Amino acid sequence: MTARASTPNDRHERLTAMRAQRRCLDDRDVEPAIEEVDSSGLVPLLEEFVHLPRGRHRRLHLRTLLIGLHLCCRSTGGKLVLERTTDLLCFRLSPHMRTQLQVPDYADDDRGFEAAYAVVRRLFHAMKGAMDPSPLPPNKHLTRQEAQRLIAAADPDELAAREHRLALFTEFVLDASIGPLRGLLTELASGIAVDATPVRTYARGRRAGGPELSTDPDAGWYVREGDHRDPDGSHVADDMEPPKGTRKQTPTTGQAAKPSLAKRYLFGFDAHLAVTRDTQHLKPLLDDGTPDPDVLPALVLGLCLDKPGERPAYNGLKTIRRLQERGYTPGFLAGDRAYNNSEPHEWQLPVRALGYKPVYDYRVDQLGNQGGAQGAILVEGTWYCPSMPQPLIDATSDLHASRIDRETWAARIAARKPYRLMPKEREDAEGHQRMMCPAESGKVQCPLKPRSLGSGVHLPLVDPQPSPTGPLKVCRQRAITLAPEEGAKHWQALDYGDEQWQKIYFRLRNSVEGFNGFAKSPLAETIESSRSRPIRGLAAQTILLVFQIAHANRRKITTWLDSLALGGQRPIRRTNRRRRTKPLGTWTPTGHLAATT
Repeated sequence: MTARASTPNDRHERLTAMRAQRRCLDDRDVEPAIEEVDSSGLVPLLEEFVHLPRGRHRRLHLRTLLIGLHLCCRSTGGKLVLERTTDLLCFRLSPHMRTQLQVPDYADDDRGFEAAYAVVRRLFHAMKGAMDPSPLPPNKHLTRQEAQRLIAAADPDELAAREHRLALFTEFVLDASIGPLRGLLTELASGIAVDATPVRTYARGRRAGGPELSTDPDAGWYVREGDHRDPDGSHVADDMEPPKGTRKQTPTTGQAAKPSLAKRYLFGFDAHLAVTRDTQHLKPLLDDGTPDPDVLPALVLGLCLDKPGERPAYNGLKTIRRLQERGYTPGFLAGDRAYNNSEPHEWQLPVRALGYKPVYDYRVDQLGNQGGAQGAILVEGTWYCPSMPQPLIDATSDLHASRIDRETWAARIAARKPYRLMPKEREDAEGHQRMMCPAESGKVQCPLKPRSLGSGVHLPLVDPQPSPTGPLKVCRQRAITLAPEEGAKHWQALDYGDEQWQKIYFRLRNSVEGFNGFAKSPLAETIESSRSRPIRGLAAQTILLVFQIAHANRRKITTWLDSLALGGQRPIRRTNRRRRTKPLGTWTPTGHLAATT
């Protein structure tokens, strides 16, 4: 019996059935997106200020668009494309779900898709425009004169209102992404790490001093050196090839190759992230090698974008200033040197006013004695006795200059502790605090405080320098009152370099750097790539990026939950085990091939 040849109509019906089967999403896969959008509170927030141009009828609800963005992010592994969102909403949902979400019907052809895509695109840009804090329109090569005119003509109050809306939008999306752990995070005084990581934008860069701006006028060049700002713009775009007729310079033998422009420069934004990490439980693994359920994963709670190297203190504060209002308890706060090199009234004092305990690292030229107040000296963020020995003051400087080894440095850091000024009272409501001389607190012996002498040979004996004006104020009195402005630029809550400082500071810094690598992975969200956010503009890039970061939060929570051993059961995913045997590299030819005598 011979098979009947298939006709064109049969093939068309079969292909149509295959396409229908491919595009149908299970309703159970859509329900988590609906639940997250509804629980986020975004829809009531956006309904207040997102409006289409006059005469346009809204054929798609904002709630439906947000659900579509969520589904797109999940289906692509963290990438957001409006064409994909359109396909998911209008052509891959079941008829029941399309009815529930009030998605209009479109013909399943090129014209139908273009009509649906126009509706999605128009609503997205209306949402973006209501939250755009920039007066410069994207997708145009504006001259610098036109840009200055638009900036001068913009209403500052309106721009500030849009910036506030965009900040609220990012907070709502991020809070919804950590829903399963929200209660645990708000109960802990978790530490916060603030850091800026570069992300590309979907536009080519122009020279910083050129006559025209890029089609993404709010972006800038990120330089992988110094403070990351573009010093003079004397470079070409990182995706440009050398001019025709020229040859690429190849280093000769023995000559080090210079880093390429693509590795040195990046055109885009600085994404300022506020990452939370538990600093109370410093041992992440249990005795059996499985993760401790009490140690929560590092998650992003705040996000904002700006030009690379611009206003680090302003953007850092914008990511953390409302955390307490959102229910998170302030704890330790760490950031790279770009933040604590700001002016005290821009970063250090506001951070302390918000209830955070900052921990800092310093530049080489900021080490050692950082100033004084009322006779006390500030050494690497901590107040000390003015008669502390000079080798202890210069311990970290000597380490950087290779005058001492790390063991000697650690010993000198530990030897500083007796010379610290001790708090006599807690800070008052205005930030003032009474601090005692270390001789008064029984930590050292001092000739200026006769009662401290003879306390024991285990206590250091200070040698105050004679002065024609008499003893310093901290030496004359039992205690002094330090105002928050005194030493504000460099003051920190922990003793620089000691064991607790190293655990807290590096744990927070490693957490934010680890999250950056987690979200930049080419197998996941790839947040640094511009192709994962193919829309220009500060607001559009922020909206798309916050959905990507939220997806990374959810992925991190899922990975963490799967690695836990709960109820006596082994984790779903195998954890990394530390082998007790020696690695192969232990057995090297050294010693085995040496000549014996």
